[in-house]
Amino acid sequence: MNRTVVFDSPFLLGFEHTRSLIERAAKAAAESYPPYNVEDRGGGALRITLAVAGFTPDTLHVTLEDRQLTVAGRREDNGKAEDAYLHRGIAARGFVRAFVLADGMQVERALLEHGLLHIDLARPEPNGLVKRIPIQTGSGS
Repeated sequence: MNRTVVFDSPFLLGFEHTRSLIERAAKAAAESYPPYNVEDRGGGALRITLAVAGFTPDTLHVTLEDRQLTVAGRREDNGKAEDAYLHRGIAARGFVRAFVLADGMQVERALLEHGLLHIDLARPEPNGLVKRIPIQTGSGS
């Protein structure tokens, strides 16, 4: 993977984490299975919907680690020797799909419904806290 040149500037110090987030997002965008939608539900709420037909709650795992939301599905090989497909268009493989979340984003719930996995995200309103900083003097009085 090519490194982002802008983060190699000597004037941008301490941005290694941002570079890592961009590289993770680029890697995740290159994958195409399973198909998914990202819906803006207003008020800072988002919904990610993945098409996971044939998966059950026991074969799906949703985890959040270091602002990376990962959805993984594993398939047991239930194919019998006597199964003979004339056409097999429904994927029967496991997957891992990752999303990088912004600071403050929270996962509210995951719901499996009619072969679609919905993951609801929210960004709570910031408290708008104002902190007064005391000013000290340097006089030796």
